[in-house]
Amino acid sequence: MKEQFLTYMEDNHLDGFYISNPVNVRYLSGFTGEDSSLYITNGRAYFITDLRYTEQAAIECPDFEIVNWRESGKDMGDTIAYLTEKQQVKTLGFESTHITFDTYSAIQQKLAVELIPQTGVIENIRSVKSSEEIKYLRAACDIASCAFDKICKDIRVGITEKEIASRLSHYMVMEGADTKPYGGIVISGARTSLLHGIPSGKAIEYGDFVLMDYGCQFKGYLSDMTRTVVVGRADNRQKEVYKLEQQMVAEVEAVLRPGITCNEAYEASLKAIADTEYMQYHYSGIGHGVGLFVHEPPFMGPGGKSVIKANQVITVEPGLYIPGWGGVRIEDQVLITGNGCENLISATKELVEL
Repeated sequence: MKEQFLTYMEDNHLDGFYISNPVNVRYLSGFTGEDSSLYITNGRAYFITDLRYTEQAAIECPDFEIVNWRESGKDMGDTIAYLTEKQQVKTLGFESTHITFDTYSAIQQKLAVELIPQTGVIENIRSVKSSEEIKYLRAACDIASCAFDKICKDIRVGITEKEIASRLSHYMVMEGADTKPYGGIVISGARTSLLHGIPSGKAIEYGDFVLMDYGCQFKGYLSDMTRTVVVGRADNRQKEVYKLEQQMVAEVEAVLRPGITCNEAYEASLKAIADTEYMQYHYSGIGHGVGLFVHEPPFMGPGGKSVIKANQVITVEPGLYIPGWGGVRIEDQVLITGNGCENLISATKELVEL
């Protein structure tokens, strides 16, 4: 069990904590399957699942007592009530953003216990990475960067966005990623102004920007990168917007270090476009933490008060999005070091013309 988490429980006078966010369950227990939650007290740790996963849980979570919540027709409320009474818990924390209404109602009905909603507790602990986590994140970034080099050889007039997305996933798995590459934004032409556009059957045309925002898992840890290329020769406006985007990314990475705030990083992203017509086309969310989940604290943007810490892994992704014309995003994934940052993405940031 993570000592920071147990210390948090003690400092906040929580006798128990019910954890239902699957990512947090994996972080604390090491479990890689589904249908799982945890019930933690200062003396015991219970892993709650059903019969499909009890054998896997026994192998992956040797420090936890396995509880089959479906046994004898029980529901989750029955199980939480049983553990609460067994451990004589009087104050029970729970993840308020990751519990169903039915489970919450059942716990309320079955227990005379003080339920204390909690938000972001484990997420904030997760934001600072261990050396092992950094190793896995570095590997995921290497895989994604390698896939970029491969996909650039496939992109041509006539291939569709969906085909590119499919090939990217294939390349990452073949390079050693877990077999569930997530998401995959591949959009082209005027559609590149869509911040989170879905790959379509649109065929690539000469002169198109092709924006690829994608990543993979390695032992559960994620890479998240974006590169924007041109099919054919870039015109003057494409070159201008791309150069500004490069400058925005560089300005942020130049200031990233322990001790600065997320707002200060955001302000740095604006320097390159402050006196240009493109100021109106930037998006305020310029980066986020990455780990077992793709969008973790800290979140870099205007007014962000969170302070950057050493050993956080954060994306740097300011972008310019012009409706009806297109957009450019370059996204790096950086490790915050003692006095700066290290880019874990090795793919080129120069304008690639295919």
